[in-house]
Amino acid sequence: MNPLSREDLRNQLKRHEFAPVYLLFGAETYLRDLAAKTIADLVLAGSSLREFNETEFSLSNSPVQHALASAEQMPMVSARRVIRVMNVVVSASGTKDNLREEDEESLTRYLNNPSKTSVLVFIADELDKRRKISKLLLEKSTSVEFAELKDEEMLGWAKTKLKDLHSEADERALRHLVGLVGSNVRRLTNEIEKLTVAALPDALINFELVESLVPDSRELSNFDLTDSLLAKNKTRALQILKKILDDGAEPLMLLGLIASNFRRLFMSKELMRQGVERREVARIMRLPYGKQEDFLATARRIETEKLTWIMQRIAKTDVAIKSSIGGGGTAGSRLQIEMLVCELANF
Repeated sequence: MNPLSREDLRNQLKRHEFAPVYLLFGAETYLRDLAAKTIADLVLAGSSLREFNETEFSLSNSPVQHALASAEQMPMVSARRVIRVMNVVVSASGTKDNLREEDEESLTRYLNNPSKTSVLVFIADELDKRRKISKLLLEKSTSVEFAELKDEEMLGWAKTKLKDLHSEADERALRHLVGLVGSNVRRLTNEIEKLTVAALPDALINFELVESLVPDSRELSNFDLTDSLLAKNKTRALQILKKILDDGAEPLMLLGLIASNFRRLFMSKELMRQGVERREVARIMRLPYGKQEDFLATARRIETEKLTWIMQRIAKTDVAIKSSIGGGGTAGSRLQIEMLVCELANF
């Protein structure tokens, strides 16, 4: 059975169309867990005895046969039961598995003839699609993969969440928030809830509020990228760049973060030239503790002319991306960032 997209699953649930067996897996655990909760809420919406018709098993401490036996039970004063099977692990090596070959027979038996009065939901923390038992689950269940969201999808999620909380944020603040949080929807949701409270009574979130309250989860990777560029280690710089982009960072947002690092180098150099104590410079520049010494040593050592040239080169890349010079879309933007990194590492 071909996996459903998140949108397909949402549409089916809106129509109250429920599959007998679901498999939810992927790196984006917040949306995965939210989908499992939504399925249970909708299936049991009319049940007056929900606590008797909703059961959860963890494969960390219970065999899958217990969940299958529960799924075979009849619901109590309800049309259906919901059984959640948590912490499913089918790893590449097999060393961490809690769903194993010896479970295949009983699992196959149930999946070939699932109960019509139960909805069985497998929630996988790790699922190697090449494994035989994974293929069985994927073939016999309604599966949905929850991949990490890209930055534009994160922006869409943030806007929806803000609307639900009756709050607002301008585009600059939103993009900065996503740039700081990265591709973690759970953390993005938590940060939005925190910012919404902090923005009362106006309920308007601005750039300054985001800057003051939200720590940067991509900070260390960006500092490592800056370090590699200044050390003229092009190979390492490109490796770090690839990881950040593959993790879902939007090229234009990443360019802004790179620019921010070099801007902080420039400002740190100027503050130290004026005699400001190093500890105070680190506080003003909001430098991560483990990076302070190396960063400030670099700021003291680097020539102002080099920093000026770097900022000019970053500005040209910004224009190139926004005007689609050398190719539009994500591929064109990514190429521009890669060219910039190569040039800065060679300077």
